[in-house]
Amino acid sequence: MKVLVVFVILLHVSQHALAVLVEVYEGQRSVLLPCQYSGIMPEDPTVMWTRSDLDPKSVHLQQEGGDDLRGQNQRYSGRTSMRPDALDTGDFSLTLRTPQLTDSSSYTCSISNGREERRLTDVQLQVKELFPSWATALLVLLGLFVVSGLLFYFRHYFMSDYEVQVDSGVESVQLPCKALLNLFEDTKVEWKDGHSRKVHVYQSSSDQPGEQDDFYRGRTEMKRNFMLKTGDLSLTLKHPTDSDTYTCTAYNKDRNILMKKQVELSVRVPQVEADSGVESVQLPCKTKVHLPEGGKVKWTNTYNVTVHVHQKGQHGEQHRIYKDRTKMDEDLLNTGDFSLTLKYPTDGNTGTYTCTAYNREGDIWMRKQVELKVRDCQVEVEEGAESVQLPFKTTGNLPEDATIEWEYCEPGVRKVHVYHNGSDQPKEQDQNYRGRTRMNEEPLRTGDLSLTLEQPTERDSGRYRCEVKKDFILLRRKTLFLKGSFLVQNKRGIIRNRSSSIDPTPLMAD
Repeated sequence: MKVLVVFVILLHVSQHALAVLVEVYEGQRSVLLPCQYSGIMPEDPTVMWTRSDLDPKSVHLQQEGGDDLRGQNQRYSGRTSMRPDALDTGDFSLTLRTPQLTDSSSYTCSISNGREERRLTDVQLQVKELFPSWATALLVLLGLFVVSGLLFYFRHYFMSDYEVQVDSGVESVQLPCKALLNLFEDTKVEWKDGHSRKVHVYQSSSDQPGEQDDFYRGRTEMKRNFMLKTGDLSLTLKHPTDSDTYTCTAYNKDRNILMKKQVELSVRVPQVEADSGVESVQLPCKTKVHLPEGGKVKWTNTYNVTVHVHQKGQHGEQHRIYKDRTKMDEDLLNTGDFSLTLKYPTDGNTGTYTCTAYNREGDIWMRKQVELKVRDCQVEVEEGAESVQLPFKTTGNLPEDATIEWEYCEPGVRKVHVYHNGSDQPKEQDQNYRGRTRMNEEPLRTGDLSLTLEQPTERDSGRYRCEVKKDFILLRRKTLFLKGSFLVQNKRGIIRNRSSSIDPTPLMAD
């Protein structure tokens, strides 16, 4: 009975463990405290690992000349190390050898230029005491007989999950997974993402790329040397773009689960905001390393539509809706500035944009995302106004045989104004708008697609959409909202002011 009580306590405690903890058993060879940096490297950089509850608080320090351990706390002497190329790769992770119970604490990773210090990561390390020998023996006996299911749940809940955060654009990220049990040569290791796609498979002492999802092909790596002996099943993922939950599972030869662990990956994406109607907005993407000669840079949107392509000074294929609306630095191969300028952004352009750079062989060299939010265009009109303009300006020189359609969208859909074959088409208008709308001359040539609505009333309030099409292909789109304040008379004959509007939720994106 005492043994069962111990099991319940262990399970209860482990289920309430913090997700950001790094846990390890006392006596393990080493433990990795993760820290990734993708920002601009300052002059004379110094990377510092510190522990604030100690004096001195320095755990490890690295500069361009190498490690500087003169001020290191003596309890860590000879037990810490960082990658020699940490300042080049941005991987500031700290390896702590022979972890001890007294190492349990909060560790801070930061970078300094000698004047200012930037805090990058806080890692909570918990070093656990090994089970007593009688408990270990009991676990073995239970595993040999009828409680393999209980052993699985014990291992599953006792293993702590990780949370890893990186900035969009980093070259790679490590998803930690450490097994606290011995693995064998016939052990199979599977990494999957939150959509159950196979990220990486390892079996029979080698990787199994044939089982890997195409999305991750050539982007993953595991430490094959002594991996099963050390229990280090961590995965390196190149060019991470999306936040996701990754699961590492180890199976024995009978496909029974030996260990299962989850890693929460959070990819921080920079945000850019702009008002609908501005002339242009820039989506930033810069790198310190120059793109190899013969490389290519490609921008895509949320729906994987090609926004812009730059290769050898030539612009490649792009979706019609972005034609003549995008621009990049012509000397980007030398400057490393892959930023994209998008002209006349509309609400339909809101979404995630991905900048991908490829080398001459077509391999991904860099990938970074930017989140663009274009604020909805709202137009207000007061009671008694003779007219109101619904603005829409874009690039000119659109196809002469294109069609411009202004529609009122909610409630119902009504055609407000139609322009085709070089002139207005009043017969296609809804009767409520006949004789009340007009557009400027040659809108397709000038790019000024604005609509003037005369004698606006309360029933004109709502959502409007303008689309430019050719052969049923969408070339431009903009949605805006007309909000009116009008005087109305209630049943008692009292005059009051009423503001009419509509929920400004976009219907569709470009």
